[in-house]
Amino acid sequence: MTTQMSTVVTGNTFKIGNAFSALAFREKDFFGAMDPLVMVDHYTMTQPTFGAHPHAGLSAVSILFEDSVGEFHNQDSLGNDFALMPGDLYWLNAGSGVVHDEAPRNSARIHGLQVFVNLPASLKRNTPSALHVKSSTMPVYENQGTRVRIVLGESNGLTGQSAPTLPMTILDGKLAQQSTFSHQLNERESAWVYAIKGELTLSINDEQITLSEGQAIAVSQLNNKALSQLLLTNTSAKPAHFALFAGEPVKEPFVQKGPFVMNSQAEIEKVEAEFASGKFGSLE
Repeated sequence: MTTQMSTVVTGNTFKIGNAFSALAFREKDFFGAMDPLVMVDHYTMTQPTFGAHPHAGLSAVSILFEDSVGEFHNQDSLGNDFALMPGDLYWLNAGSGVVHDEAPRNSARIHGLQVFVNLPASLKRNTPSALHVKSSTMPVYENQGTRVRIVLGESNGLTGQSAPTLPMTILDGKLAQQSTFSHQLNERESAWVYAIKGELTLSINDEQITLSEGQAIAVSQLNNKALSQLLLTNTSAKPAHFALFAGEPVKEPFVQKGPFVMNSQAEIEKVEAEFASGKFGSLE
């Protein structure tokens, strides 16, 4: 056996007021197989919800789906201040600490994924940085009812922009009825697959699993030299929409406390103190 699948996980619903609703996935739900992802929230937001907040020890990644409406105002203590548009990606490598805020403009409806990506200990104290990828620059794979945006990384001979920390591929795909899509994992990579809409069959080697809307699964390669093919098929009568993440696991113990992901409780307390003392900067 060269791969191992986690159990199928259904996202947990949560809401904040009337303007934010989400399905939440956490690494503990997958018993660590989600690595390097710490959490994924599939959300809809129509009004400012969180306000300015800190991050450290992780990359906070915002992926907007193409059916978002209006502008998503993005601001951080690195000096960035601009609008994300439908289909865009923003990768904020928080490193040693940054302050961030994202909020819909008036009449906007933002639909997307908010993802926390773990950083190895060697990168957690690095200077923060950011990458904005516009939807118009993302390669698109199209074939017989299949349309997949290469949000980051590479798939099927198409190469998008590279993740600013550890290599990662992020795909945003849609499948018509009976359409298929295949993606090959590189050496040492794991994958996380999420059925955003509709129903999908995931086949890998001799294993097959069905994902219903709102469900996700993690796939680990047990052999570092394995190059496994992930085959997604829409066997339902309705269109399907999926997200696929592929990257090398960090394989380090970590502690998460809200927007901080560090390797120990002592490091959590240190970054909390640094934020409180103003070392993360401000949005002014």
